[in-house]
Amino acid sequence: MKENHSFEKAYAAFIQRHLERRSGERKGRLERGHGHAERLFAENIWWPLKGNFDDLHPEFEVFDFRGNSYFGDYGYLPGYLKFIWEVKGFGPHVRDMDRKSYSKELNRETFLQAMGFRVVSFAYDDVAPRPEVCISLLRMLLGRYQPAEAPVDRAVLAEKEVLRLAVQLVRPIRPIDVAAHFRLNHRTAVGMLQSLCAKGWLRPERKGKEVKVLAYELVRGAWEYMD
Repeated sequence: MKENHSFEKAYAAFIQRHLERRSGERKGRLERGHGHAERLFAENIWWPLKGNFDDLHPEFEVFDFRGNSYFGDYGYLPGYLKFIWEVKGFGPHVRDMDRKSYSKELNRETFLQAMGFRVVSFAYDDVAPRPEVCISLLRMLLGRYQPAEAPVDRAVLAEKEVLRLAVQLVRPIRPIDVAAHFRLNHRTAVGMLQSLCAKGWLRPERKGKEVKVLAYELVRGAWEYMD
């Protein structure tokens, strides 16, 4: 209850602060367009992940590829990074959308990517009942761009990078892959893979009666270690 009260107070101050700084349509959009889904994202995902609303901008205005104003649910601008977070319901964004609107939305997102924004969309059906999925994925994404808030052991960072490499390869990862990626010798690469096996994130791939392990498979759920 105390944590919810902290969110309510911080969220109200966050919205009020932006209202006071805006005028015209930018203010009207925040008053009219910032609704249930956007608030739910703030409460279920952003607050548990960050515990503050620093660098977050509700109903963030940008221009689309036609030069028209477009309001993203949230802009997140920490330093030189530029993100747009969107919460999309199945109805308005899939079921009820015609082909022209669908093409326009995809073109807009591609244009924003070209302008330096990372546009990331979350399904309302995850934001509401399964926010932990969104939190894990968002933590993984931000971890690629922002330094950790606390010191992190370099060995842990290396292990996470090995797992990311395994995801990218879309096949069992081999010592030669790790050695080439990190520019390491074969023995060190094998040691890294065996360490991840011991922690349960990889498992040896065995074919037939072969005793020697030539490759390692990613264990389901290993992506949780990468956040």
